[in-house]
Amino acid sequence: MKSYILARYVIYAALFAMLGAVIGLWLLQMVFAYLGELENLSDTYTVKDALTFILYRSPYFLVQFIPTGALLGAVIGLGLLAGNSELVSMQAAGVSKYRIIGWAMLPASIFVVISLAVNQFVLPITNQKADTITTHNTQDRLVSINGYWSVSEHDTGQDIVYISYADSEGKLGEIKRYTLDNNSNLTVAMRAVSGSYDGQSDTRYNWTMNDVDVVNIQQSGVKQRHDSKRQLTLPIAPTDVHLLTREPEDMSLTDLYAHRQLMNHQGISSARHELKFWQKLFSPFAVLSLVLVASSFVFGSLRSHGLGLRIVVSLLTGLLFSYLTDLTGFIALATKFSPFIMALLPIIISTVVGIYLLQKRQ
Repeated sequence: MKSYILARYVIYAALFAMLGAVIGLWLLQMVFAYLGELENLSDTYTVKDALTFILYRSPYFLVQFIPTGALLGAVIGLGLLAGNSELVSMQAAGVSKYRIIGWAMLPASIFVVISLAVNQFVLPITNQKADTITTHNTQDRLVSINGYWSVSEHDTGQDIVYISYADSEGKLGEIKRYTLDNNSNLTVAMRAVSGSYDGQSDTRYNWTMNDVDVVNIQQSGVKQRHDSKRQLTLPIAPTDVHLLTREPEDMSLTDLYAHRQLMNHQGISSARHELKFWQKLFSPFAVLSLVLVASSFVFGSLRSHGLGLRIVVSLLTGLLFSYLTDLTGFIALATKFSPFIMALLPIIISTVVGIYLLQKRQ
């Protein structure tokens, strides 16, 4: 009974501290992000658009700050207990520090579940809506080229197809198609506003393009025409096109896994999607490892220092972990080294550091 009361007391202290830290960092990031978006205001991108964009991006900010918030909250929650000599009293009563750390990790598990749920069900929707808002901004902005590209060979040359966006139901965004002759000269350029899936015939998938502008380039001159509809065939299904047109940051864990299976089936790989898959899969362990580091600040080498110093050190540690994650990710993309290992490496390092600091002063 006594152990249950102590466990509940520590869990509540850690939970409310983590909740306050996560929400505080989350709101602070949203304010700074909104101020940054105000620099992009124009006639087509208003203050209301900027606010809507930030609201749609807020789940992404939440997921980004859950590890640091859990770290900071654990330091504050356990630090307040240590400042009131309550942790010392618990240990004097026979409760080991590792048992107390285990109690502090229980509320962290709640934020792990929240992070996984947001990544799986919320981010794919909200990030897409946020991107839709920014595409209406006519200012010159640095953007990345994404979407689905397909190159098919035929007797007279090549067909290159680009699709900007596709959903799982077979609705396409902007479509561009370029036809090259055997000498790689452009002969036909085509652009469609949208498209939709019609069905499968043999191993090909049929699509209809809407509002199509066609430019034919010949030796006799250039001819332009407009068609309300045109047919398009692709070698992959609508769900596959949907996966291939999305950025890895906007995909759920199951979508990333499906993308990974699709790439393996085609005998190729995408390091960016592989890396993001493993980072999202290992995110629960990242949060728990940072809580372990936070506990080492209370029970380990920083236990004789004040709460203010511990908070500063925990914030710096959270930033360092974030930078380390970005660095290992960059190394994985630049060197083609195993994304699995590079996604796991920051977690291993933080866990080892936490255990070392806990053992440093017994």
